[in-house]
Amino acid sequence: MAKYLIISILIITLSGCNNRQKTINEKSKPDILFILIDDQAWNVLGKDGRYPFLKTPNLDQLSKEGLVFENAFVTTSLCSPSRACFMTGCYAHTNGVYINSYSDPDPGVPFLPKVLQKAGYETAFLGKWHMKRGSEPREGFDYWLSFDGQGKYIDPDLNENGREFIEKGYMTDILTDYAVRWLEKPREKPFCLFLWHKAVHAPFTPAPRDSSAFGDAMIPEYENWYDDMEDKPEWLRRGWYYGVHNQPWKESEGKPVPDKIEPKPWDPKIPRVMNYLRAMLAVDESYGRIRNTLEELDILDNTIIVFSSDNGYFIGAHQRGDKRLMYEESIRIPLIIRYPDIVEAGSRNTEFVLNTDIAPTLIELAGAEVPGEMQGASLVPLLNNEAVDWRESFLYEYFQEAYAPGFVTMTGVRNKKYKYIEYPNLTGDINELYDLEMDPGEMDNLINSPEYQSVKSGMIKELEKLKAETGYFDPGVYKE
Repeated sequence: MAKYLIISILIITLSGCNNRQKTINEKSKPDILFILIDDQAWNVLGKDGRYPFLKTPNLDQLSKEGLVFENAFVTTSLCSPSRACFMTGCYAHTNGVYINSYSDPDPGVPFLPKVLQKAGYETAFLGKWHMKRGSEPREGFDYWLSFDGQGKYIDPDLNENGREFIEKGYMTDILTDYAVRWLEKPREKPFCLFLWHKAVHAPFTPAPRDSSAFGDAMIPEYENWYDDMEDKPEWLRRGWYYGVHNQPWKESEGKPVPDKIEPKPWDPKIPRVMNYLRAMLAVDESYGRIRNTLEELDILDNTIIVFSSDNGYFIGAHQRGDKRLMYEESIRIPLIIRYPDIVEAGSRNTEFVLNTDIAPTLIELAGAEVPGEMQGASLVPLLNNEAVDWRESFLYEYFQEAYAPGFVTMTGVRNKKYKYIEYPNLTGDINELYDLEMDPGEMDNLINSPEYQSVKSGMIKELEKLKAETGYFDPGVYKE
């Protein structure tokens, strides 16, 4: 009897040793899940309270379990450039993706999935690529499921590892189904899964089950809805009045531009905004399913979860849709990171963090060497809640494109109190300066205010400094 007891104890002990060794190995190489939403404004989750009728329990839970970055920004508020910034840790002028549908990142620039592959990771990309046109698989990914350009919400055309087909159903659900199946496959390596949704990009299309959600809801009035743009650049009013896209912009050349735009009356049930918010419901459900899968596989707490958006969105602020401009609604993004190994649940951080910071962060957490060419900074010290010197300002850039030339080339700098925006290719128009403490809605352009001339001079110097540090140049990619 004693003999069998000793053998049993030995088996249990050896089994425990094996389990511990597996745990140690897993902790040295965490799995990675990077969820990216398209055009999600930074403050539209249920936890934010901006839309009291919108409930996102799964993503609210993520914020309770992770670290919420309250001042996260993109360096270019446009789909293709921002996605390249996430993948390369470099500004658009460096990574070569200057405008939408122009190119994939310059092969000479560091590329996050390739760095992770070299570090022993299995990589997968599912969702919206939207850089160079074409759905074909890209280098750096062991598994690929994507589509050309914007894709479709209903019954989309997909490309799985080179096989093209049509999948019946709703895009957000389809991508989630494939992601769950991929996660459930046996593997010997740690993984990095990029789940980059089409949602919630226009045309705002909720899942059929959510098409009538919020039937009696009323949208709270935006404080900066009533922007008449009287003290703002003329080109902004021209685009708003005549149109920003190629043909109407060309036809408006030389036509009179109003001195101000009379705001439309507030509509508490704006159809576009309602459908935008309805599309968020499937995104929330998607994360809930993914989280449950990680939990069932017993890898949830060893998985770094990053949740963010490729840019912000106005959804009516300043009476605008879209993004591109350097106003807060356009450049601020949600950013939540969950990784219990180092991140305190329910924590908050107010430092300036950028989309260029994600690649170096994940590379460091994966135990690999961060390429020196990356222009972002690893967030690991912030995840560890360390007291470190951090950036006090950042550079913003946007390059005019033929699709929507009514958004001109711009650069700008934002610090904790002020924002300065300039339009280097325009003559005879004005730039913009905002006191964000006094005017968080950016309604009052102070560029010509006598009291703010010293502030303007300081911001111009800071902008030139950041341009020099990042090697900024205008690639001049606008083409008729």
